Amino acid sequence: MSSTIESAEHKALRTAVAALGQRYGREYLARVAREGGHPDELWADAAKLGYLGVNLPEEYGGGGGGIAELAIVLEELGAAGCPLLMMVVSPAICGTVIARFGTDDQKRTWLPGLADGSRTMAFGITEPDAGSNSHRITTTARRDGDDWILTGRKVFISGVDIADATLIVGRTEDARTGRLKPCLFIVPRDTPGFGRSVIDMELQAAEKQFELTLDEVRLPASALVGDEDAGLLQLFAGLNPERIMTAAFAIGMGRYALARAIDYAKTRQVWKEPIGAHQAVAHPLAQAHIELELARLMTQKAAALYDAGDDMGAGEAANMAKYAAGEACVRAVDQSVHTLGGNGLTREYGLGSLITASRVARIAPVSREMILNFISHQTLGLPKSY
Repeated sequence: MSSTIESAEHKALRTAVAALGQRYGREYLARVAREGGHPDELWADAAKLGYLGVNLPEEYGGGGGGIAELAIVLEELGAAGCPLLMMVVSPAICGTVIARFGTDDQKRTWLPGLADGSRTMAFGITEPDAGSNSHRITTTARRDGDDWILTGRKVFISGVDIADATLIVGRTEDARTGRLKPCLFIVPRDTPGFGRSVIDMELQAAEKQFELTLDEVRLPASALVGDEDAGLLQLFAGLNPERIMTAAFAIGMGRYALARAIDYAKTRQVWKEPIGAHQAVAHPLAQAHIELELARLMTQKAAALYDAGDDMGAGEAANMAKYAAGEACVRAVDQSVHTLGGNGLTREYGLGSLITASRVARIAPVSREMILNFISHQTLGLPKSY
């Protein structure tokens, strides 16, 4: 079946996840964030129902599906007002990389826990001076006998305080060329020399952001994921799902905001008719809906390509999906707040905080400008400026 038409199984998954999301909702997540906690109850319920590991192999307790199914779960939780950000990181990036490239021992150690939600992993690529440019990463790994020694810094790493380990992107020296190449290492949370400090964010979220320091962190040979020479391939095997999941996150948020605005526009009366009868109110909401639907189509395409094993095709589509979803989300949130007027900025309606949150999809995990660079160079064949 074409990936543009959802299967009965995918529709059923949407309905089931939406029902779970409605049991929790926006107020639950806002309360957890205000109290400085984590959405443990929702995480546990989603895990129990098999949603967190839906993309992981069945032999390790997962659902045997793909990123298409995991993206549906995140989108529907987001549309209910309670997205789980760690889904982007733990099962989507880390779970995928370990399932595709990990040793048998790494799979046995990590995948069952990632699938049933009992264990989580964070992902560390971004650096203060390199952003997420894998070619400029300065975190280095050098051999010391059978061990690896990691040194460097990371920034804007989500959920390190609750994650059992962080999948760190470092660079090792290629013995033949002397050049540095990216490699992935599993660093358990309590490893000596692995420090973290929380970043004070304007954005109020349950998942905190951290700066990490790796000060001569000693790791066993078994900490290296996959083949030392396939680092870039393994890295992008994790980054494409990250973009697809970020798109799903953004679409869910946009849908949540739009639904609040539509409800308001149907009932809020200033003159004789509800404000939604006026085209100046109705048309921008209709436009926001169209843009979210278009972004979802591209997200479905990207997930279908990725799950079919087309990494190159998925890379292009995942970048487009993330770009489209980020733009659609920001516009949907902006228009929704505008529709409610002053009420759009009250805590009661819960939309004001989304003004900040919606920007995340434009910025992370890669900025819209870098996506436009990617499409310019890779798709259109235009020359590079850098």
